[in-house]
Amino acid sequence: MKIDRLIGILAVLLQKETVTAPYLAERFEVSRRTINRDIENLCKAGIPIVTRQGANGGISIMENYAINKTLFTNAEMQDILAGLRSLDSVNGTNRYAQLMEKLSVGSSDFVTGSQFVLIDLSSWYKDSLAPKIELVRMAVENNRELTFFYFSPKGESARTIEPYYLIFKWSSWYVWGWCKGSGGFRLFKLNRMGELQVSETVFSKRKVPMPDLRNERIFPGGIKVKALFDADCKWRLIEEFGMDCFAEQPDGKLMFTADYTHEENLISWILTFGDKAELIEPKDIRIKLWHIMQNMNEKYNSFK
Repeated sequence: MKIDRLIGILAVLLQKETVTAPYLAERFEVSRRTINRDIENLCKAGIPIVTRQGANGGISIMENYAINKTLFTNAEMQDILAGLRSLDSVNGTNRYAQLMEKLSVGSSDFVTGSQFVLIDLSSWYKDSLAPKIELVRMAVENNRELTFFYFSPKGESARTIEPYYLIFKWSSWYVWGWCKGSGGFRLFKLNRMGELQVSETVFSKRKVPMPDLRNERIFPGGIKVKALFDADCKWRLIEEFGMDCFAEQPDGKLMFTADYTHEENLISWILTFGDKAELIEPKDIRIKLWHIMQNMNEKYNSFK
């Protein structure tokens, strides 16, 4: 896009004392004539650009314009760049690294030598997730509907939505949009989408409420859990629920207490500990868990 190219040219001029039109044309993959027009537009926008002819000539920006290179402090710029690097980790592109270069004009220490915050948002599903993120971005930017099959605990369904926000939350990616089938705004997890496509249908933007992503709103709790764990499960309980989620017993076992949000998820979670966990409460879920283990026992008995 033209505005991106203009910003890019300005970034180069702020970092280099002098460049040539052929250099800029090659870098931005446009003709020299286009570069000349871009330089003219930057001048009209009030950027003090100087052109000099001859062997040592070229295009440069007045020195005093580069004194205040950025409105950001070093710490603020580091936070911004850490976020931009994390976005490249998702889609495997160099798009945000190029934006980093523009933001860090004239101050190379922002980009090299002082980076200590590294964020990687990629997942095990990177190969399938990155294309979905790009499709959602395209749909949001162009007001295009998205169509897909959605897989949820309630079953599979074909969906058509008007996408508005791409969200990273709870270690997963979601899209927030108006679902035409349900007639309301919904949050959809990208990993549960199949056959995702950008429709040719253009929608008119609605008044969009910001998604309420508070944990208590999405995961309301309500299931009071008490479970007994072996001592060697401590690291995992701390990792998933924090230091205060259990009390050590005289025999070294850990009495775990917490609110849980979903019965099936609770059962699945307890089972991942094998025989190192015993669900004490709720009693009704303990009974369901017993039935599940009985059924498992019958299936595995055939291998004796």
